[in-house]
Amino acid sequence: MARAPSVGRRRRRQGGWLSFFAVLFALMIEQLRPLPRDNWVHDNLISWVGWTGRHFDAGREHHAWVVWCISVLTPTLAAALVYLGLAWQHPAAGLAFDVAVLYLTLGFRQFSHFFTDIRKSLDEGDEILARRRLAEWCHLDASELPRSEFLRHVIEHSLLAAHRHVFGVFFWFAVLSSIGLGPAGAVLYRMAEFASRYWAFKSRALGAPANDRLMDIAQHVFALIDHLPARLTAFGFAVVGNFEEAINGWRRDAGLWKHDNEGIILAAAAGAVGVQLGGAAAPGVTPDRSKTFEAGATLEAAGAAGSTAGVAPQTGHLDSVVGLVWRSVVLWMLLLALLTLANLLG
Repeated sequence: MARAPSVGRRRRRQGGWLSFFAVLFALMIEQLRPLPRDNWVHDNLISWVGWTGRHFDAGREHHAWVVWCISVLTPTLAAALVYLGLAWQHPAAGLAFDVAVLYLTLGFRQFSHFFTDIRKSLDEGDEILARRRLAEWCHLDASELPRSEFLRHVIEHSLLAAHRHVFGVFFWFAVLSSIGLGPAGAVLYRMAEFASRYWAFKSRALGAPANDRLMDIAQHVFALIDHLPARLTAFGFAVVGNFEEAINGWRRDAGLWKHDNEGIILAAAAGAVGVQLGGAAAPGVTPDRSKTFEAGATLEAAGAAGSTAGVAPQTGHLDSVVGLVWRSVVLWMLLLALLTLANLLG
C-alpha cells in the first residue's frame, strides 16, 4: 500500500502549485498598479547596499566577499525564513507573501512605461521627445544618434530590461520555490542584479568606499547567476519568434557583445524578429539602468563589435519586440504551470 506523503512533502507540493498563482496575481496587480519610479523599495535598497559597504568594506578582497554576501544573501535568507514561517501557519499566508515579494521584484511596468512613452512619441511624430525620454531612461546622449541607432538602443535596452525585470526573476523564483523556499529566488536575483549595478557606479553613489574588487565580484557573481536564465530567455525568444534565424543568430552573433549573457539574448532576439542589432558606432548597450546613478557605461563596457544580420531598425520593429516579449511571458507562464503541476503530482 502506498505511503501517505510526509507533511513537509505535502507542503512543498502545495507551495509549488501556489507559485503559479503567485506569479499570475503579481503580474496582474503590477499591470493595474505598478510601483512608481520613485518608490520606497528602491530607496531602501540604495540605503541597504550603501550601509553594508560603509560598515564592512575595508578595501581588501575578503572584505568585498563579506559585503556581497551580507548585501545579497541576508535579504534572500530573510525572505526564505519569513515565507517558511507564514506557509507553515497557512498556505494562504505563504501565497500572499509570494505575491507581495514578486510585486516588488518583477518590475515589468517599472521599465515598460519608458518604452511605451517612446513609442507614443514616435507615433505622434515627436522624435525629439522620444530621444529625450530614451536619454532619461538610459542616461546617454541620444540627440545626435542616427535614427536607426536611436531605435537600436530602444530595442536593445527594452529586451535587456525585460530579461532582468521579468524572465530572470521568473527563473530563480521557480527554482527555489520548487524546493519550498518561496520567493527567495526572486530576492536573490534582484539583489544580485542591483548590487552589480550599484557597485559599478559606487564612486557616484552615496559616497561609498572605493573597492574595485567589490565591483568585479558583484558583476562576476551576477553573471554566473544570470548564466542559465539568459540562455532560457534567448531560447524562449527563439520558440515564439523565427526559431531558425534566432538560433543561427545566437550561434553566429552572440560574441559580438562584450558580455556573453547580453550577447546571447540580443543576438537571439535579433534573429527572432529579423532586426539588425549591435554596432560599434553608438554608446554601449548597458548604460546605467537606474535614476539614482548619474553616468552611463564606461568606454570599457562598450557594447557590440559589429552588427547582426537583418533589416536596419525601423519603427515597426518596436511592435515586433512588444509581441516577442509578451509571447515569451505567456510561454514562461505555461512552463511554470507545467512545472508546478509536475511538482504537485510527483
